[in-house]
Amino acid sequence: MTLGRWTLWLCLAWLAVAPARAQAVRAVTETTPYTFVADGKVAGTAAEVVELTLQRAGLTPYAVHLYPWARAYDMALKEPNVLIFLIARTAAREDQFHWAGEIMKIQYHLFRLKGRGPGVADLASARSRTIGVMRDDVRHQYLRTKGFEKLVVSAQPIDNFRKLLSGQVEMVPLTSDDATMLCRETGFDCAGLERVLTLDEASTGLYMAYSRQTPMDVVERTRQAFERLRAEGVVRRTLARTP
Repeated sequence: MTLGRWTLWLCLAWLAVAPARAQAVRAVTETTPYTFVADGKVAGTAAEVVELTLQRAGLTPYAVHLYPWARAYDMALKEPNVLIFLIARTAAREDQFHWAGEIMKIQYHLFRLKGRGPGVADLASARSRTIGVMRDDVRHQYLRTKGFEKLVVSAQPIDNFRKLLSGQVEMVPLTSDDATMLCRETGFDCAGLERVLTLDEASTGLYMAYSRQTPMDVVERTRQAFERLRAEGVVRRTLARTP
C-alpha cells in the first residue's frame, strides 16, 4: 500500500468511528423520588449523582432527559451513547447493557388501599388480584415470570397509582419512597395505604447502564469516575439528601 493510500485509509477509518465517539452522552430515566423535573430541568439526588459522574469522567457536554420508562428502555436497547439509570440489574438484562455502577439498593412492596379485600399471605395468594405495573419495568417483568396474568399496564407511575386510588387495580408494587412521593403528588393521605407483601426476589440494586452500542472507553471512564465518587463518599452523601 502506498503512503497516499495508507493515509486515505486511516482518514476513512477515523471518520467511521469519530461520530460515535464524538456523540454526546444522553442520560435517560423516569420520574421517581430521586429523578424529577424542577424549574424546567431534571433534578433529584440520583440525577445529581449521574451528572457528577459524567462531569468527573470528562464526558461533557451531556444531556439528561425524563421519559416514560418503556421509551427510555427502548432507547437504551437500540441507540448508541445512551446511559439509562435507576435500572435494575437482572439476569435477563445482564448482556443487554454495559453496567457502569450501582447507585442504590431498593426494596419493592405490594401496596393496597387500607382495609380493601382479604389478606395476602404470599405471592401465590396475590396472583388472583389485579395489579398495576409500568410497561417493561422490572416489576412488570418479574410478576409475569411468576405467572401473574391480571396485570394492568401504565406508562407513568402517577397513572398507575391513580388506578389504585380509583379502584381499577387492587394493588401496586412500589418502594416506600415511591409511595410517599405519589401520595404527595396526588394529595392522598399515605395513612390510607397498606403494605401487604414484600417482593424479596424483585428487590435489587439500581444501576447506571450504557447501551451496547456505546464505545467502551466511554463506559470505562464512567465506571472509574463513579467508583472514585463512591470511594470519596460523594454518592452516599448526595443520596442522603433525598426528600
